[in-house]
Amino acid sequence: MEGAANGRVDFGKMDYGCKHYRRRCKIRAPCCDEIFPCRHCHNEAKTLLSNPFDRHELVRQDVKHVVCSVCETEQPVGQACTNCGVKMGEYFCEVCKFYDDDTEKGQFHCDDCGICRVGGREKFFHCKMCGSCYSVALLNNHLCVENSMRHHCPICYEYLFDSLKDTTVMKCGHTMHCECYNEMMKHEKYTCPICSKSVIDMSATWKRIDEEVQATVMPIDYRHKKVWILCNDCNYTTEVFFHIIGQKCGHCKSYNTRTIAPPVPQR
Repeated sequence: MEGAANGRVDFGKMDYGCKHYRRRCKIRAPCCDEIFPCRHCHNEAKTLLSNPFDRHELVRQDVKHVVCSVCETEQPVGQACTNCGVKMGEYFCEVCKFYDDDTEKGQFHCDDCGICRVGGREKFFHCKMCGSCYSVALLNNHLCVENSMRHHCPICYEYLFDSLKDTTVMKCGHTMHCECYNEMMKHEKYTCPICSKSVIDMSATWKRIDEEVQATVMPIDYRHKKVWILCNDCNYTTEVFFHIIGQKCGHCKSYNTRTIAPPVPQR
């Protein structure tokens, strides 16, 4: 009898769900009182019906009722169906109202983030300054930016904090989707879309530009012209000779600079 009961608990495992999760229940959205396979299905459906920039999103913690996909019984949130006894999700988080049969993802709940993450708790740490979980490889090895994950990807504009896609932290501390970062690299865009700092080692490029500057003689009318520049990489302001190829920062030797008005003298 015990074996039969255990078999019932696991009945239909990985057979139900949607493109986002394998689970044996659906959720009733508290905001619109409609039933959806998961909150992402709700958000996608409702966004298509409204302005894409005015997203109608379900708050996961507000879900109160679920519908068993095996017996169609609606009931309060819980891991096991009160009617047929199946476990509606091998992984279950009572805080997030989150169910998932695919435990190979390594789901875990982060109290500081307030949501469930995937990848295995032992592989992540929570950075309180950045306000999110990062890979342990970044522990003491990243530049903190306050709440860096609580904004939209600067490329695709999807909210990063609870995105299902992998994210990356750039040298400047800002974050974006990995796939968006790779696409940016393919198009030879090597500066952060948010702060304009270089996101990779550009020393070889600066050396090549040095050679181009040396090989390109400016006309006599511009040869001694000076301009003020702001370096995007080190934030220093310096006065340098103008050159059509580019202006080199006098502090960090970067060519990632922009021409600015002369600084106003302090009285």
